[in-house]
Amino acid sequence: MEDEEKLARMVELELKYEGYQVEKALDGRQGLDLALSGEFDLVLLDIMLPQLSGMEVLRRLRRESQMPVIMLTARDSVVDKVAGLDSGADDYVTKPFAIEELLARIRAALRGKNGPGGQDVPLAAGPLVMDVERHQVLVRGQNVELTKKEFDLLHHLLENKGRVLSREALLDAVWGFDFVGETNSVDVYIRFLRSKLDDAFGLKLIHTVRGVGYVIKED
Repeated sequence: MEDEEKLARMVELELKYEGYQVEKALDGRQGLDLALSGEFDLVLLDIMLPQLSGMEVLRRLRRESQMPVIMLTARDSVVDKVAGLDSGADDYVTKPFAIEELLARIRAALRGKNGPGGQDVPLAAGPLVMDVERHQVLVRGQNVELTKKEFDLLHHLLENKGRVLSREALLDAVWGFDFVGETNSVDVYIRFLRSKLDDAFGLKLIHTVRGVGYVIKED
C-alpha cells in the first residue's frame, strides 16, 4: 500500500521481476480490504495514506491477521519506528531506500513467517540487513564483502542484538570450543568488521563494553 504512484509502480515491477505476485493499493481502505482477503503472504505498508492512515490499517489488520507487515515510509524518527513496531509491524524501511535492501527484508520476513513457529525476525540493525540464506550483507542496499569468519561473527552478534557478549562467548560460538588461541582473535575480527561497516558507512553499530565484550545496538 503506497500513496506515491511512481514509487509504488517501481516497487511493483521490481517485485514481479523477482517472481512475486503483487497487488497495489493507493489508499488505506482499499489496501486493508486487499490485506484481509486472505490471498497474500506479506504487506508493504506506508504510514501516510489517504482515507485510512497506515497506522490505522496496521491496527485493524492485526485484529484479524498476523501476516508479516513491513512499514515503508519517509518518516525515520525513533518515535515513528517505535509506534509502528509496537502496533505490530515486523520491520521498518525508510525512504529513500535501495530496492536490494527492501528485497532482503522481504525475504527475511517471509522466512520468519514460514520458519519453525513463525518466530524468526529479520537480522538487521539500522541500515544493515543480513540475508543468511544468500550469505549476503547489505548496508543501505550496498553489498558488503565479508570473509566467512567475519560473516559468522556478525551473524552471532546480530542474533544477540542488544545483548553484551564476552570475548570467550564469541570465541566459543564462532571459533568453536576446541579453538586454540588467544581471545584477542575476537578483537582483531571486530576491527575488521568495524572497518567494513562502521567506518565505511559512518555507522556506530558495534559497541565495546569495557572489561566485558561487544554488543550490536542501534544508536
